[in-house]
Amino acid sequence: MTINYCPNRGTMKIKKNVQQKYFEAIIDGRKRFEVRLADFKCKSGDTIVLVEQKDKTKNITGRKVECEVLYKLNTKELNKFYKKKDIEKYGLLILAVRKKFKFK
Repeated sequence: MTINYCPNRGTMKIKKNVQQKYFEAIIDGRKRFEVRLADFKCKSGDTIVLVEQKDKTKNITGRKVECEVLYKLNTKELNKFYKKKDIEKYGLLILAVRKKFKFK
């Protein structure tokens, strides 16, 4: 993982590897979320540079995409909403959502 500070914008640029199948889903717009171990700090406006790696070999392909962090939720905060036993029983869903538009 590489983290660079961008002083002119007050934001961070964070580099992370992502498996090829998920990279493809991000590129074509089907995947609009990212699930990561919370072992680094980030905030809205930061940039995550996702670097594609082959699924089986983990070799870097050379392709990358820059994504802006729009919203962040640390799952440790979820104990305010759900009981630990329910989370252990059912797990958590991470959903990509967008507002539905009605065209006239």
